Amino acid sequence: MRIEWKGVMPAVTTKFTQDDKLDLDMFGVNINAQLEAGVNGIILGGTLGEASTLTDDEKRILVETTVDLVKGSVPVIINIAEQTTKGAIEAAHRAKKHGADGLMVLPPMRYKSTDRETVTYYSEVAKNTDLPIMVYNNPVDYGIEVTHDMFEELLKFDNIQAVKDSTRDISNITRFRSRFGSRLNVFTGVDTLGMESVVMGADGWVAGLVCAFPAETVAVYELAKAGRIQEALAIYRWFLPILELDISPQLVQNIKLAEVTTGIGTEQVRAPRLPLQGEERKRVLQILESGLKSRPQLPDYKVLI
Repeated sequence: MRIEWKGVMPAVTTKFTQDDKLDLDMFGVNINAQLEAGVNGIILGGTLGEASTLTDDEKRILVETTVDLVKGSVPVIINIAEQTTKGAIEAAHRAKKHGADGLMVLPPMRYKSTDRETVTYYSEVAKNTDLPIMVYNNPVDYGIEVTHDMFEELLKFDNIQAVKDSTRDISNITRFRSRFGSRLNVFTGVDTLGMESVVMGADGWVAGLVCAFPAETVAVYELAKAGRIQEALAIYRWFLPILELDISPQLVQNIKLAEVTTGIGTEQVRAPRLPLQGEERKRVLQILESGLKSRPQLPDYKVLI
């Protein structure tokens, strides 16, 4: 499937049972909720997907299950977060074999690579797969920035097509757009900059709280993209206290708890993560319950998709 890099693409959580197995039933419930809301793709095995805790076989199961669920309606993209170039290339080969349509690729894990090493890493992955690639640029959390000069070198590979920008610098979207035009599709990866990024010209939004609130997230994107700013803003202002749960070291636990409150997920995480407890759990639940009490009536945003 050719990927049209635009719109809302949820970085979905991985659902687990109480005995630490994949919960494919609840996973399916959530994927179907995303499709019903009108998302443009499904991204597996990202930070929210607890990628570092998944086995290769679990990743295979998630890809194959998602491909079966979406039935070609949207692309299925899997994140690659490997320590070695060889491991990343092997992961890309497995992704294609299992039916993925594209890749989201982080720089090397653990080792803080230099600019030259980072460019070489991405180049080797791109040369060894024909799957389209989104570069995941998150220097805040992962310590390596893929700069505009580095993209100048990387874009000689036709299959490097998009960037998920999580620098938290809203002006970076304008810099990408000014320098590369339509050659590079730009997504925001920060929920609390979701609407602002769309207004500034982002092609899409790799979202987190969409996992619990798919319709609201897609509505904000589609309304903002259509220039219906006041309608988008009304939803976004309601949404922002919830979206702030994404910018936390416990974002996985926060968003899984949010999925529980909206009935499309479970609270189970994989150790060493543990579910929230005590005062922090109360605080997050208070934010979610307050939001649910004032949940807005959405306009018919689907006519814009």
